[in-house]
Amino acid sequence: MNTFTEENYLKAIYHLSLQSESVSTNQIAAALNTKAASVTDMLKKLADKELINYAKYQGVTLTPSGEKIAISIIRKHRLWEYFLVEKLNFKWDEVHDVAEELEHISSKELIDRLDNFMGNPRYDPHGDPIPDSNGLFKTHELKPVSALTTNEKGIISGVRDHSSAFLQYLERMQLTIGKTIKVAEINDYDHSVILLVEDKKIHISREVANNLLISI
Repeated sequence: MNTFTEENYLKAIYHLSLQSESVSTNQIAAALNTKAASVTDMLKKLADKELINYAKYQGVTLTPSGEKIAISIIRKHRLWEYFLVEKLNFKWDEVHDVAEELEHISSKELIDRLDNFMGNPRYDPHGDPIPDSNGLFKTHELKPVSALTTNEKGIISGVRDHSSAFLQYLERMQLTIGKTIKVAEINDYDHSVILLVEDKKIHISREVANNLLISI
């Protein structure tokens, strides 16, 4: 049985490993907002459990067992987020912290029943893929709005920035999952973008365009 802290480390290492093959102690410390010395102690424990491959100054990788646990935690987190939004009417910016607590429930039967009850959703409220019971992702190819050219269209399908502030901003601007957008204009000076959404023009900054993901 793994502790909540150990599970949080495995999940963080998994997410960081998507950006680089080997994850450093400092990266983990930054992601978990903790001290590097504390990270080193935990990595030794996880290595003793054969959940990670760890050698000092050489970075960290997950073992197959560690990766399986990490994906299981991600599956539970995203299923709970979907449940909170779709069944309990939470807003998409309100569910992360609650799901952080619920993701540590260990009952596989409960999670499988939850998945079936909701019709086996493929994506969470933020557009992130939900692993199935075998740990497989049903991914879709997304690109940022900033990669589009004038008159190109797409459907809002995800976000890079999961912060409450960003999600609340998108909610206010009515730029939510499933909306069809068209690039009406790109400003040459600051690369800000004017979008056409349901016949309304919406002006967004370059940073927002970088963090808002669409499918073509």
